[in-house]
Amino acid sequence: MKILIINGPNLNLLGTREPEIYGKVTMEDYMEKMKPKFPDTEIHYFQSNWEGEIIDRIQENDFDALIINAGAFTHYSYAIADCLKNISKPKIEVHISNIYKREEFRQKSVTAAYTDSLLSGFGMRGYQLAIESLQQ
Repeated sequence: MKILIINGPNLNLLGTREPEIYGKVTMEDYMEKMKPKFPDTEIHYFQSNWEGEIIDRIQENDFDALIINAGAFTHYSYAIADCLKNISKPKIEVHISNIYKREEFRQKSVTAAYTDSLLSGFGMRGYQLAIESLQQ
């Protein structure tokens, strides 16, 4: 199985961005620790601060399943939502923090309706939980 993990804007700052919310571990460090837990799974990671780059990457359609944390785009990107709507492969939306305990604007996801499930508030472990779910 080939799983693509996509992170959106400002998630390149994991490890230093608001560590009280997002933790002190970079995504690269987390991926290094997580990948050995899934030796039979190809895990690819892509991050962009640009909406169009995220859409282009999804449309490459070279994966079996998608895990997406669209960051702030979650709350207003109908373009990413439309893209997800047109991908028939398994998709899971992940958020490191519990978006329902944050500011009101973060409590609405326009992309979640086009994914199969949503994990929110499990910290970085949400990515691992998503992979485990996709493998069942």
